[in-house]
Amino acid sequence: MSWKENVRKVVPYVAGEQPQNKNVIKLNTNENPYPPAPNVKDVLCGFDYASLRKYPDPDVSRLVSALAKRHGLPEEQVFVGIGSDDVLAMSFLTFFHSDKPILFPDITYSFYDVWAKLYEIPYECQPLDENFRIRKSDYKKENGGIVIANPNAPTGVCEGPSFFEEIVKANPDSVVIVDEAYVDFGGESCVPLIDKYENLLVVQTFSKSRALAGLRIGYAMGSKKLIKYLNDVKFSFNSYTMNTVTIEAGVASVENEEYFRHITAKIMETRENTKKRLAELGFVFQDSKTNFIFASHKRVPAQELFDVLRQNEIYVRHWNRPRIENYLRISIGTDEEMKTVLDFLEHYLKGK
Repeated sequence: MSWKENVRKVVPYVAGEQPQNKNVIKLNTNENPYPPAPNVKDVLCGFDYASLRKYPDPDVSRLVSALAKRHGLPEEQVFVGIGSDDVLAMSFLTFFHSDKPILFPDITYSFYDVWAKLYEIPYECQPLDENFRIRKSDYKKENGGIVIANPNAPTGVCEGPSFFEEIVKANPDSVVIVDEAYVDFGGESCVPLIDKYENLLVVQTFSKSRALAGLRIGYAMGSKKLIKYLNDVKFSFNSYTMNTVTIEAGVASVENEEYFRHITAKIMETRENTKKRLAELGFVFQDSKTNFIFASHKRVPAQELFDVLRQNEIYVRHWNRPRIENYLRISIGTDEEMKTVLDFLEHYLKGK
């Protein structure tokens, strides 16, 4: 018997490419094109490095308090983790402990099936309809839990809270997770429902709308029972999960609401202008309420466009997977970046 037989073998999640050349137009990982709030810079520049000799606050109290205040919740209803990936992975481990399959869409965040396989959780993918929309009826059957991204990724399609309330109400014996990584770009959050349904967990992140992907901050909001269970598992895994610098920078970001609203509004404005240009160039797409557009061209294959863009140092995302192999996910950059991309596409498509 070889030691290899005792190894847990998984096919890992593949993150978007991070090119080392800083001069590319990088629109492949839905990062914010603008810097974090100015007071985040103040925290980093003025940080007392000598304090790093001590362990960070295991309860992440200051950040939990800031988030609770912003959302109008008791602190006992907020959980903080190292990016929403950490929060979601911890949630899978905590709440999906059943012989029944968990349910999520067939086209969605591709980490869900990775976690399910890693933790040996049975799962079933529910097919989106021909317009990439979720069918509520698919989530009204026996299950061991539900996780849905809203707005969905990579499609950008968004549903309202009443849509999810129907799903939560139909599943009182399962935990329903709504992953709201992109909700700040025009979606409506399900957070107001958490006091009504103790089995609803809402997950958000600082990586997109708060321009802090490099610091890794995510958080969940739910009933006090759900948050307690999450913390129990977290403290059984690692007590000191978030470093001191990140905690202080996160608090500063939350406290600058004006800047947060300014950059999200700017990104949404650029997105809407980009939609118009893409449509004029022959692209088709569902309406997006995110900081990206999931688009397919009527004549030119997505793989061809992906390759020619990359050759010209413009990075977008493409998946060679059934149903979406002819789509590109294009993150929203600055106005200048999007103009460069759209002008390039216009020039290239004229020659086709």
